[in-house]
Parts: sequence; C-alpha cells; structure tokens
Amino acid sequence: MGADVFVPFVFFGFLAAVILIPIWLRERTKQSAHHLISQALEKGQPLDPALMRDLTQGSVRQQQGDRPRRTLGSAILMLALAGAFGAIYFVNRGENDWSLVPAIILGALGGAFLLLAIVDYTTKKKDV
Repeated sequence: MGADVFVPFVFFGFLAAVILIPIWLRERTKQSAHHLISQALEKGQPLDPALMRDLTQGSVRQQQGDRPRRTLGSAILMLALAGAFGAIYFVNRGENDWSLVPAIILGALGGAFLLLAIVDYTTKKKDV
C-alpha cells in the first residue's frame, strides 16, 4: 500500500475517530444513568425529582451554558490549523498545491465558527 492510499486512509480514519468517539462516550454515559434509574426503581427506592432531572437533562443544560466558549475554541483551533497548512504551502514555495486546499477549507470553517461565537456571546449578554 503506497503513501497515496495510506495517507488519506489515516486522515479519514482519524477524522472518524475524533467525531465518533465523543458521541459514543456520551451515549454510554446516558445509558449508565438510565440503567441506574431503572435499578433504583426495581429495588423500590424513592427517587428525588431533582436527581432525576439532573440525570436526564443535566448534560443538555451544561452544554448550553458553555456553548459560546466551545464555539470560540473550535474557531481558534480551525484557524490555527488553516495557518499551519498555509505555512506548509509557503515553506514548500507552492510546490504542493494540496496543502492550500485544507488551509482554505479550515480557514472558512474557522471564520464561520468565529462569527457564530460572536453571535453567541452577544445573545448571551442580552439574555443575562
């Protein structure tokens, strides 16, 4: 297997892992909370409504609270990666045109995330 096949395979494998592993871990956490609730109900233990609300909806509330910060972090990461790919392009003096394509894509995504973070921060200030 040559480098022209191996490199894209590794890249897309890494991309899939970065996307799928957090989703899988989040689902496992939800399943364990539901399993804990069902075990308590089977044993006849009373459940506090506040505990039930925290176990079932706690992660949703937590994610909404720090959304602007996570969006800004994503923007900074994407813009840094775009800068790195742009630097690779200019260090190689434009010999590899492939390194400019990810720089453009990541730069556009980083700009979009930055715009979304700005909108999130302004709406968060109005809500408070």
